[in-house]
Amino acid sequence: MPFTFTDADIERIEKVLGVKAKKDSSMARFELSDEETGRRVTLEIHSKVTSPGLSEGDHTNLVSVYAPASFLQLQGCTGFIGSEDLGEVLFVARSGDTANGLVVERQAGCSLYANVDTKLLSTDFTQLPPELIMSSVALSVTEELFGDLG
Repeated sequence: MPFTFTDADIERIEKVLGVKAKKDSSMARFELSDEETGRRVTLEIHSKVTSPGLSEGDHTNLVSVYAPASFLQLQGCTGFIGSEDLGEVLFVARSGDTANGLVVERQAGCSLYANVDTKLLSTDFTQLPPELIMSSVALSVTEELFGDLG
């Protein structure tokens, strides 16, 4: 069964990011800003997006981040993990042997990790080249969402 964002999921994200979402039937919008750094981003979560490539009744989830100088989008979001302690939400899209992650921070920051080989998520990080460590560590927490990595 495909992942779908629920009202409880949106409430959890609100709690982690410390801001209320503006919602309509299939979209939640979070406007984040950090006075200290001057950063601001807008996070939009579109659930149940249909497209011509999907079978009737199927849908996908779209997570977009708008920033003053950039736009990031994660299509086909298959889950998320929120950490109140870290003040961030990690949205993940997994397909086959690759994972993509979009991290949104309470302080209006964001990071994107694309096309990460899922084998790297359960690897001994000390054995990886420095260029691969950050994405592997960041996305390794998603193993609990899928349970079959490694």
